[in-house]
Amino acid sequence: MKKILVVDDEEYVRVLYKEELEDEGYCVSVASDGDEALRMVEEESPDLVILDIKMPGMNGIEVLRRLRDRWRNLPVILSTAYGEYKQDFSTWASDAYEVKSSDLTSLKLKVKELIGEA
Repeated sequence: MKKILVVDDEEYVRVLYKEELEDEGYCVSVASDGDEALRMVEEESPDLVILDIKMPGMNGIEVLRRLRDRWRNLPVILSTAYGEYKQDFSTWASDAYEVKSSDLTSLKLKVKELIGEA
């Protein structure tokens, strides 16, 4: 079973993504901040990370940079409510960029594609 790590400071987003992705057959872990996310990647070796950008403390762009430094081939989807970050050069290191929505169809398709199930 493929493992996904969802990183978001908003609990309702973590719960929604976890439930929806588990319904798709994935094993899902959640982290509420960047430090916890990096520790969990080290311990759990997920197959993919879904990463929020705006978080207190270490933001998602910094987490992405650190992930790329250590786990270059780990697929990362940036998921944010703020579309303007798509033009930020530092977000281009991600494998995909999704604007948050209550309809997770696009996100689920991107997950399948990046994990190699599409």
